[in-house]
Amino acid sequence: MEGMSDDHTTDPQAGRTALPLVFTEPRGRAKPPRHLADLTGPERKAALEAAGLPGFRATQLGHHYFGRLVADAEQMTDLPAGSRGDLVAELLPPLMTPVRTLEADRGTTRKTLWRLFDNALVESVLMRYPDRATVCVSSQAGCGMACPFCATGQGGLQRNMSTAEIVDQVVSAARDMRSGDVAGGPGRLSNVVFMGMGEPLANYKAVIGAVRRLVAPPPEGLGLSARNVTVSTVGLVPRIRQLTEEGIPVTLALSLHAPDDELRNELVPINTRSSVAETVEAAWDYARTTKRRVSIEYAMMRGINDQAWRADLLADVLRGYGDWGWVHVNLIPLNPTPGSKWTASDPADEREFVRRLEAKGIPTTVRDTRGREIDGACGQLAAAE
Repeated sequence: MEGMSDDHTTDPQAGRTALPLVFTEPRGRAKPPRHLADLTGPERKAALEAAGLPGFRATQLGHHYFGRLVADAEQMTDLPAGSRGDLVAELLPPLMTPVRTLEADRGTTRKTLWRLFDNALVESVLMRYPDRATVCVSSQAGCGMACPFCATGQGGLQRNMSTAEIVDQVVSAARDMRSGDVAGGPGRLSNVVFMGMGEPLANYKAVIGAVRRLVAPPPEGLGLSARNVTVSTVGLVPRIRQLTEEGIPVTLALSLHAPDDELRNELVPINTRSSVAETVEAAWDYARTTKRRVSIEYAMMRGINDQAWRADLLADVLRGYGDWGWVHVNLIPLNPTPGSKWTASDPADEREFVRRLEAKGIPTTVRDTRGREIDGACGQLAAAE
């Protein structure tokens, strides 16, 4: 099928083609403009030289974009006035246009809807806390994982985002923090989570490229700590194992949502490819290899996955790989989409779920849900537009 990778199979149990592990762009589709963030240092130099421009200027452009968070040629006063425009046009073309920006939580949460070069819409959310500032970024326009409770999954997949399109969301958030546009005054962006629109590991090459840019120091990248970068996945096991070997100590977040295959097959269709046991084992291997604790994301849905016995089962599944603290459960009060049958758990059931997990020694927190009044769930703003 055009647009799908060869990495798909027929699910013998369901008798249908299973979801692909990666999405390959259809032949002939226009690509985003080439950007400095797509390229390594030597590639940036070569690109300028191929355009008849001095290659050494690439380093200066990198310092402006990643160090000063500037992409406006007029602000790059150390570049020759006569060639600033050409240099910026070659390596710093505009990638995203803000369509709407909504604020919540007294201005400390900012959700932005972006229009990409081909009119695709994606979202990012900047959240300021007392001790950190985190941006949640998209990695795909839409999502092909088809999880029925997710607003993005309901819309399907349009295309992968480029490395630079992913990075530009982070640079924009860092710029907003530095300039004081976020309530609380000027500050510093500290954390990045790949939990926006899309399945990050289905756009593996671009996402890993983005992670490398985020953690490299200027002029190669933004200079964030890899430990402050979280990559989420619904459980693409071969890609989790690939990430394990990358040597980048990011935090892995596994969106599990159910401890048993019967329910998870319904909530997370990719589970028909890799069972709960296989998926959790891959996450355990990641923790064992990287010495980084894995976060288990679990969206609490009333009457669906929030039963007390499922809390016990989840604890047993996770404890099967040892009790050295390799895992942490992050319960997420579901942010329901309009007209959906999926809704948040009753607070009493949520508390009992936490109690049972903690009773079996599983560290558990309930996520501080933000942005409900601004279509907080990923994909809601894009769908409304």
